Amino acid sequence: MIEINFVTSNKNKVREFKEILGDKVFLNHIELEYPEMRSDDPSEITKVAAKQLAEKLQKTVICEDSGLFIKSLKGFPGTCSKYIHQRIGLQGILKLMERIKDRSCEYISAVGYCEPGKDPLAFVGSEKGALAKEIRGAHGFGHDPIFIPEGSKKTYGEDADVEKHKKFRRRAVEKLMEFLSR
Repeated sequence: MIEINFVTSNKNKVREFKEILGDKVFLNHIELEYPEMRSDDPSEITKVAAKQLAEKLQKTVICEDSGLFIKSLKGFPGTCSKYIHQRIGLQGILKLMERIKDRSCEYISAVGYCEPGKDPLAFVGSEKGALAKEIRGAHGFGHDPIFIPEGSKKTYGEDADVEKHKKFRRRAVEKLMEFLSR
């Protein structure tokens, strides 16, 4: 069985990773806050973080960074999604979008992987969708109650099995697993 050291302070991400990985992997959660570089590219952020964490902990690690990129807001909040969510919340984002017709957006997730002494890698997954006009549902976390995945009429917040259906993070994790199984 493969063991993965997942460094995050976000218990929701741990739950989601466990749902994705099932019994194929033992997920060792290392709860640790760490500084993140500022970049518009989640893969760059996770590669730098994974390298620093692998060297600091002297363990093979993964970390994850994701964001909601809204087309009409030029990618905002993007990689600052957590910060913006804490400051203005979902209502604030919806307020910014009040008179905007183009509600297309994309969730992007990057999983950084690094072994001590080696170069880091990033595995990226994305999912296109649109922003709802109001908060809908109480499932998931982050922007799930306002994100409507392509091909659906419901937000992730309205989906009781959101961890099973979310595609952007699942796609990134599946790419990591494909790499690890070589």
